[in-house]
Amino acid sequence: MLYRLLPLLLLTFLCTCAPAPENAATQDATPTYDDLTPAELAEKIGAPNTVLLDVRTPGETAGGIIPGAIEMDFRAPYFADQVKQLDSSKTYLVYCAAGGRSGQTCEMLNEAGFAKVYNLKGGYSAWNP
Repeated sequence: MLYRLLPLLLLTFLCTCAPAPENAATQDATPTYDDLTPAELAEKIGAPNTVLLDVRTPGETAGGIIPGAIEMDFRAPYFADQVKQLDSSKTYLVYCAAGGRSGQTCEMLNEAGFAKVYNLKGGYSAWNP
């Protein structure tokens, strides 16, 4: 009886030990956006087809923004819908207060198919106008 089950067990083992698909590595949590220093971000501001996004709350932006930034409150209930309405053919420079929310926004943009996405490392608190 065991000799009849052996081929089935062997086949099951071989099927479960198959290598992972090639794209499995690209589905990890590794960000596909780049972190930029304030100086690097400043060089990209104003370039053609480039959008500067400030994802801080209105209370935070009341203390100042980087000139030319579009304000989109990360904590707003409609934020994910706003992200989906953005033009994926443009380049996005994203910042928040310290870099956390903007990093999450960059991930959302990547997941939505946006290819040119940059995060201000250290956020607005690192910005030196």
